[in-house]
Amino acid sequence: MILSNLLLDWYDRHRRHLPWRAQPGIRPDPYGVWLSEIMLQQTTVQAVTPYYTAFLARWPTIRDLAAAPLDDVLAQWAGLGYYARARNLHACAKAVVALGGRFPATEDELLALPGIGVYTAAALAAIAFDLPATVVDGNVERVMSRLYCVADPLPKAKPVLKRLAAELTPLQRPGDYAQAVMDLGATICTPRSPACALCPWTQACQARAANQAELYPVKAAKPTRYGVVFWTLDPEGRVLTRRRPDSGLLGGMIEIPSTPWVDGRQWGMTQALEHAPIQTQWTILNGMVRHTFTHFHLELTVVSGLAAHNPDLGQWHKPDRLSSLALPTVMKKVVDLVHSHGF
Repeated sequence: MILSNLLLDWYDRHRRHLPWRAQPGIRPDPYGVWLSEIMLQQTTVQAVTPYYTAFLARWPTIRDLAAAPLDDVLAQWAGLGYYARARNLHACAKAVVALGGRFPATEDELLALPGIGVYTAAALAAIAFDLPATVVDGNVERVMSRLYCVADPLPKAKPVLKRLAAELTPLQRPGDYAQAVMDLGATICTPRSPACALCPWTQACQARAANQAELYPVKAAKPTRYGVVFWTLDPEGRVLTRRRPDSGLLGGMIEIPSTPWVDGRQWGMTQALEHAPIQTQWTILNGMVRHTFTHFHLELTVVSGLAAHNPDLGQWHKPDRLSSLALPTVMKKVVDLVHSHGF
């Protein structure tokens, strides 16, 4: 029996029940599929579920989302990370509405929409439209790397893993197959302690045969970046914030001003203060803010200082109002550290 059929038989018995997943025999709503796939990038099902439910409750159709103010979308997104996704989500909703309110079906057409890359285009084509597109996320990469013992480390191995996944993608039920292989990675072929005895592909898996499943996929070590955050208060006790550039990491989100985040070395204070928003006496706060992104770890030192007046350097907010802003999680950690010092 070919591998795709084995997997589909397993999926029919063990598929996960997810709020964005259509019941057997029912055509999925492309809006729900798209929303879930954007949210699930670099995020877990457990973390995404309440956000997905809240988004659909607030904006039940793509037209509702397109009509929403961007800042409302960013605030609703806060905590999911990778905030450029939220900006692209909003832009994509507007683009789809401009096309008449319906998503195109083919991968090439989907790739032309804002924020839709190769993975999301394939996921939409397969899951929403049941076209034979090859969907490769982290779960699929892990399954393929173990099934074939791919020794190259990620991300170098990505093209090989995509080719291997494409060779297994069937012409029949490609949408179910795409969800099945992702379910396999999420529930059976897990990063640690994979349940190989329960896997429908156990007899074909080369890593299992070598008793080395947990060694795959091979990953390059994450670097650590460092920065200094400037907690700047004006005479009224308000803290300075600014909006990050639209492009790049945390694009368009609100932040507490900081130095650039650099690899491999901690900042000396003399160099760090060249990036301070004002000239004042800065006090280093005890503790360190630590956060992990997909490709690097981050360590932030926090310093506090008083401004003689409130120069036009950004927006000034009372500290107890920061929770209402679209702050990324790493900046919420900065606020928590500062609050722990009584500010």
